[in-house]
Amino acid sequence: MSRWRRAGAGGRVAAGAVGVVAIWWLLAATVLRNVGAASADGGGGSIPTPARVLSTAITDGFSFYGPNVSLTLREAALGYVFGNLIAIALAAAVMVIRQLEGVVSQFAVVTYCIPIVAIGPILRILIDPPQSGEVAGTAVFLAGMLVFFTTVVGALLGLKAADKAALDLVAAYGGSRWQQLVKVRLIAAIPSLLTALKVAAPSAFLGAVLGEYLGGVDVGVGPALINAQQTLQIPRTWGIALVAGLVSLAGYLIVALIGRFAAPWAAGAKEGR
Repeated sequence: MSRWRRAGAGGRVAAGAVGVVAIWWLLAATVLRNVGAASADGGGGSIPTPARVLSTAITDGFSFYGPNVSLTLREAALGYVFGNLIAIALAAAVMVIRQLEGVVSQFAVVTYCIPIVAIGPILRILIDPPQSGEVAGTAVFLAGMLVFFTTVVGALLGLKAADKAALDLVAAYGGSRWQQLVKVRLIAAIPSLLTALKVAAPSAFLGAVLGEYLGGVDVGVGPALINAQQTLQIPRTWGIALVAGLVSLAGYLIVALIGRFAAPWAAGAKEGR
């Protein structure tokens, strides 16, 4: 039954994707074709057809997308690792030192609510701009900041969901909060933590792109997108945005796949609900 259910879900996803492309093609070919400025290379209106976007992306090829996407991926990966490690460490510390919960929660909310445009100029002053082709510190910082809230919330929810009887058993044998954390809470938190890590993967890539906007770099998805917009290369702009979305989706799926192999019992528990 679960196989049919998964097949049905896959079919719905495929049908949804086909529907989105059909609507996109229809809007580009009819109603909105002449809306906005024409592209510099004669690409038509502000909404090019999927075929035109795909053709431009193929023409640009790996020589264009390879260096830009790979650098942004490196920045996103660094931010993802550091942001998640800090988030998990602080969530674990809350379980040992309960007085930290208010401070950690408020800090997480601040990182989530603070406008990127407000801290961008400050980060650009504090962090030196990189040399051409080097990782941008601003991009790494924002990638880590955008994953922090999601992982802190997921980790805290999972750690607090530990079985009370198991916690009482550890305490009855003289175990400390640290031993409760290591022997009970961390295992109980795995399903919730895996979900948070999946959601955080696309956020890290988005943070890296935003950091490139603000970090004064000349290589990466962010600068490529700005250049395409400024030169009115509309099909390329759409192509870059589409590739960025696909890379973010790939990050989500890769983390989900790793989680399924690393903790198969967690995935089984979710399917049984």
